[in-house]
Amino acid sequence: MRAVHCNAFEGIKALTLTEAAEPQPAANEVLIDVHAASVSYMDYLMTCGGYQMRPALPYVPGTDAAGIVVACGERVSRFRPGDRVCCGNWFGGFAERMVAQESSTAFLPENVDFIVGSTILHAYLTAWYALVARAQLKADETVLVTGAAGGVGLACVELANLLGARVIAVVGSTAKAAVVREHGAREVIDHSREDVRQRVKALTDGEGVDVCVENIGGALFTTLARLMRWNGRLMPIGFTSGEIPSLPMNLPLLKNYSIVGVFVGPWKERFPDDARRAVDTVMKWVGEGKLRPHVDRVLPLERAAEAMGAVADRSAQGRTVLRVR
Repeated sequence: MRAVHCNAFEGIKALTLTEAAEPQPAANEVLIDVHAASVSYMDYLMTCGGYQMRPALPYVPGTDAAGIVVACGERVSRFRPGDRVCCGNWFGGFAERMVAQESSTAFLPENVDFIVGSTILHAYLTAWYALVARAQLKADETVLVTGAAGGVGLACVELANLLGARVIAVVGSTAKAAVVREHGAREVIDHSREDVRQRVKALTDGEGVDVCVENIGGALFTTLARLMRWNGRLMPIGFTSGEIPSLPMNLPLLKNYSIVGVFVGPWKERFPDDARRAVDTVMKWVGEGKLRPHVDRVLPLERAAEAMGAVADRSAQGRTVLRVR
């Protein structure tokens, strides 16, 4: 089968398209004919050796995909060959076939194509875990999302809006303002040219935000740590700036706000039943058009390096997708 290999933890330059042996499903896994695979910042970070885990080299990148089940392990009970699914794994998606655990696979609604289907699981399940499970978001609360035009950020904007929150989106350029507004942001802050602290204070009458979904880290995280409302929830999800921040603990003390970590992968593994129920709800809402994943561009598998470059240089909005079949 055709597959993209990462041959060293050197980022995009270490990617090659080659022939690879087909994976075989374990007892709790399904084997999927991949039709489309989306490209995330996590995929890029892993190829650079900067993620929390490092697969054995060479490996096939790709966390999210969609396609058709071709085989099932002996303990799999929910799926059969021929089922249309989307699926997730730590890696393996940039190939004509991949395996995924049964608990990380979901039925794809008939009215959702494989391109869109490949963008759902990681982004929207992260958004669900952050806003529903961890923040316990309430309608009419104010949610601020950084990196709001990226895959996870845009999913958080859209889900928070659907749940009745007021959403403030922080983006890195004016070119990204339109897409976050289209997906539910009431206000937009361009941190490349605006003073985030002053804008948030003005938008919240000096009260700050109830929930902050923080994807960037570095100095922006430190600024937002001073803009939380009483009993707020500051939620670090990622550090796309490359800088992992530290926090003076008098800040959450003075406002009684919480630092709430969000790492969806281990949650799925530890609590698969909870994750499956969340996935079923998300997929239902996508099928009903209540959630509308945004696809920035679609490229063939052989242009995987270009697709990952769009993620790395932050020119992509929403998700970039590889068409595999």
